[in-house]
Amino acid sequence: MTRQSRTTPAGSRRGLHQAYDTALLDLDGVVYAGGLAIAHAAESLAAARAAGMHLAYVTNNALRTPEAVAAHLGELGIPTDPAEVITSAQAVARLIAEQVEPGSKVLVIGGEGLRVALRERGLVPVDSADEEGLAAVVQGYGGPDLAWGRFAEAAYAVNRGVPWFASNTDLTIPGARGIAPGNGAAVEVVRIATGAEPQVAGKPLPPMHRETVLRTGAERPLVVGDRLDTDIEGAFNGEVDSLLVLTGVTDAAQLLRAEPRHRPTYVDRDLRGLLTGQPEVEPDGEGFRCGGWTAVALDEVLDLRGEGEPLDGLRALCAAAWTRAGEGSCVLDAGKALALLGLQGFQGA
Repeated sequence: MTRQSRTTPAGSRRGLHQAYDTALLDLDGVVYAGGLAIAHAAESLAAARAAGMHLAYVTNNALRTPEAVAAHLGELGIPTDPAEVITSAQAVARLIAEQVEPGSKVLVIGGEGLRVALRERGLVPVDSADEEGLAAVVQGYGGPDLAWGRFAEAAYAVNRGVPWFASNTDLTIPGARGIAPGNGAAVEVVRIATGAEPQVAGKPLPPMHRETVLRTGAERPLVVGDRLDTDIEGAFNGEVDSLLVLTGVTDAAQLLRAEPRHRPTYVDRDLRGLLTGQPEVEPDGEGFRCGGWTAVALDEVLDLRGEGEPLDGLRALCAAAWTRAGEGSCVLDAGKALALLGLQGFQGA
């Protein structure tokens, strides 16, 4: 089965930390939320590392430097070298450097992570659209306190024809209090004011995957994320396998509606899924069976029967939904089935 035609979650007899050499881990919604460690993250990552799996943290959040991210992870009980952190700021800085002269001035709308990444590429971060010889504008997540005037500064430069780049276009970002606007929402502000389109580096686009491969040297990577439209689609675009964890943005209902590029190889509750095998999902009559559950796509609903581990039921439902949808998105009602599993609107443990 090719990734392009995936219709069932895959099984694995070996633990994923043994089947893959490197975990390419998203941070927000996977390792932490709102700066606090997600349950079971630290101990699961420590066990995977102890067993020989390499860990790399791949984030679309361009606010902080790799050093700051590594320090934060250390505070959460996850010892990390800054070289193990790959950010969209690094990816977009490389993208800009390939298109402008060394030493060029770049207007920064975002945080320190962007400035450090630009300097690493020999570029000069500036704060005003009126800088003489301005070569580019770059926009990245600047935190909840980024001043509104910074978007106006970007618009002034872009409207004059200065090339515009964005670290990523995630519309939302998970936090301790819930889901907040992400850099994609800020990019929309400048797009509305200018009618322009930025060049984007972050997941799910190729520049981020290229940056990750260059910095990690992974040979058998597994992308681990919480978002279908960045993490899982990025794995799809890079033709590598993926594990979706349900501790962040994506809930069970959204997973069932996933179109092919958003369908993960594996799905699990949280990062403990790295340490275990994955159960097989097998055809069963007109439906699919996983563990003690059988799911069938009927005319208007996804039907589920059985008992056992709820995640097995979700995997069976994924197979029924994705098979029915083919190259599209499943529109069958899954509310009753998810309620039976206790997963309706489920996010996290």
